[in-house]
Amino acid sequence: MPKNFAGLEGIPRFAKNVGSTRHKVLCISKKNYMGKRARKWLVTSWLLLVLTCVCWIFWSTELVYAKPTPIPSDYREVSAGSAIDVSQTFDRSSGKPILIHFFNPDCPCSKFNIKHVKSLVSKYKDSFDFAIVVLSEKGKYDASDINDKFGLDLQISFDEDIAKKCGVISTPQAVILDAESRLFFKGNYNKARYCTDAKSDYARMAIDSLLKHKTDPKFNPLAHVAYGCALPSDKTCRKN
Repeated sequence: MPKNFAGLEGIPRFAKNVGSTRHKVLCISKKNYMGKRARKWLVTSWLLLVLTCVCWIFWSTELVYAKPTPIPSDYREVSAGSAIDVSQTFDRSSGKPILIHFFNPDCPCSKFNIKHVKSLVSKYKDSFDFAIVVLSEKGKYDASDINDKFGLDLQISFDEDIAKKCGVISTPQAVILDAESRLFFKGNYNKARYCTDAKSDYARMAIDSLLKHKTDPKFNPLAHVAYGCALPSDKTCRKN
């Protein structure tokens, strides 16, 4: 064989080695590509899960309470001026008007409302009586638990029938009865969730109106549209 062709017998082996190396490179590249796709899929799935959880938390703590409370199928409207006797539950011997606070310790809206109720008690305790009707799971709380939450010593009842008497379907809600136990106001404390909007401080406005002997105060319609948490006993509801 000529000298110039001495190395030709090595060409098939070299070509085989090159082919094998190329195959290995392709396999490694494919594995890296698949690994990147898997990591990308895992990251995307994780982010979607986190986003779903955030949306659920936002809905359960914010948006759901921004809608009016569904009206129970057995709801009975109680109009202003109606006589509501709560003397079997609360002491009415003082002859003062009374604000009845409807409260659910497990309701986020009720929790945010505690500070505002305390401020009303502090400001009007000399001219008004105050009482709390607790609407929660039976046996979960007692009167001392509720007064501890408010840092007050108020009359406490767990009788849900009082809510029905007053036409209350959610918490927190305020009911104001005059000295003759006639319904003067029933509705929301404030348009703002944290009771920070002075222009919609409905319960305070109602108290001031009653003390000034204004018999027919006018409120924004939102004052009487129930918001917050539905009562624990409301199993079936119909929409407005």
